[in-house]
Amino acid sequence: MDRVVALLKDEMLEVESQFKKNLASDVQLISQVGNYVLSSGGKRFRPMLLLLSSRLCNYRGDKHIELAAVIEFIHTSTLLHDDVVDSATLRRGNRSANSVWGNQASVLVGDFLFAKSFSVMVGSGSLKILKILSDTTTQLAEGEILQLINTCDLEVDEPRYLQVVRDKTAILIAAACQVGGVLGDVDEPQELALREFGLEIGSAFQLMDDALDYVADQEDFGKEKGHDLFEGKMTLPLIHAYSKSSAAERQEISRIIDAEELVQKDLDYICTLIDAKDGIDYTRCRAIEMISRAKQQLSIFPDSEARQALFTLADYVVSRNK
Repeated sequence: MDRVVALLKDEMLEVESQFKKNLASDVQLISQVGNYVLSSGGKRFRPMLLLLSSRLCNYRGDKHIELAAVIEFIHTSTLLHDDVVDSATLRRGNRSANSVWGNQASVLVGDFLFAKSFSVMVGSGSLKILKILSDTTTQLAEGEILQLINTCDLEVDEPRYLQVVRDKTAILIAAACQVGGVLGDVDEPQELALREFGLEIGSAFQLMDDALDYVADQEDFGKEKGHDLFEGKMTLPLIHAYSKSSAAERQEISRIIDAEELVQKDLDYICTLIDAKDGIDYTRCRAIEMISRAKQQLSIFPDSEARQALFTLADYVVSRNK
């Protein structure tokens, strides 16, 4: 990852400058909340993917900087809304924006980031890119609603879970990669290969996020351990463990999921059960399979520094601990 960060250092500085430009507003609260969230330690994974994808496709202009900033703005707006929906108090190890400024401010600043993103998109001059990103934001909203519908539903199986993952997380990462291809004016097979690459690593990213929710230290991961369980979210570690559990174990899982609050002994029970049923290992193995498929998608491109950097980002997805 250090090599990738060094490779993109100058362009990422331009992206950060674009953040500040896009946050300019006469309403001071917008820049306060926006800067707080954008400077809170995010990995800038999505902008890096767009920059590398455009480099892979030999793009020579400067629109990739604006669009990389747009991708991060869309992502940040979803985080602001998610933390309100989830009643989160931590984000990336810091107090979440809604716990500092309240739910109303978080939702409205998230709306501003969405609106500003579309304003910048129009300035890119590409109707195709505008359609990709507008369709993506629609699917992001559908994914969030589908996740809400699945809350506390023990009948959620792996296919239903993966649909939420694809719509809620992977689709924006796929769009970042595809936009790089559109900027580089590659042919349709290469553009679609980049999109599929993004879908695979985006899905793997969310699987690892869901696994880390049960095993990572709060100090490393930046949010409370077991927060997904507290929210009644059926993620793959628990889905797998539930499928392997006895009737008595399933009854206990049901009781814990339906409880009004998550107590420590119940969280410990679920974590122990997931470990005993190999829920974390199964989730990691599924993520590794996705990364392997993602790399195969890029075989359509000749070997290059950019392709190797994309492989490095893919490997990072399954090796991270936060």
